[in-house]
Amino acid sequence: MNRNRSSFPYSAWQCTPGRSVFFWPLILAAVWSAMSGEARSGEPCTSGPQPGQRCGPYAALIATGAERGQSFCYVCQTGDKPAVVLFAHTLSDPFGKLVAELDKAVAEHQKADLRVWVTFLSDRQVELDPQVVKWSQRYAIRRVPLGIFEDPLGPPSYRLAKDADVTVLLFVKQKVVGNFAFRTGELTDDKIKEVMNMLLRFVGEKK
Repeated sequence: MNRNRSSFPYSAWQCTPGRSVFFWPLILAAVWSAMSGEARSGEPCTSGPQPGQRCGPYAALIATGAERGQSFCYVCQTGDKPAVVLFAHTLSDPFGKLVAELDKAVAEHQKADLRVWVTFLSDRQVELDPQVVKWSQRYAIRRVPLGIFEDPLGPPSYRLAKDADVTVLLFVKQKVVGNFAFRTGELTDDKIKEVMNMLLRFVGEKK
């Protein structure tokens, strides 16, 4: 029995020109996607309010510190004092090192009345709460309260980037003076030093 070579099943999958017509667009799309991904990975991560912009008020459910168990707004309490707010998705080791350094800074810069707090972003607050407590104990975080905002996207007005695992905002008199954002794996020891050096620029001398 003779097959009609122009029929769809035969020409699409067995004839070389047919394969080219069907597969080249897929190949080109895959290459473009890979190239775009590489380009984005080489760009700095941008997340949250930028220098000169204000940090709006928001409340999170606090897991550690004096306000544990409360829905609390640290932005509202801070006023014009220098502050550092950190948003994070994961309880990572590099992030623990950064928060531990900031915990020390709070004790060392009492004269500046520095305020620091951490807000984890998750829609699983009940599960995450005990993990946050253990994580704070592991890194001996005593002065920096840790809370959970029950939305992985964070407070809407902050417009945090989806690919940012950690966003660090330094602000004075309610205006951002420093912004750092890191994708997963980007928060290195050198980046931690950059954050701490920026902090020293606006809190002044110790005690």
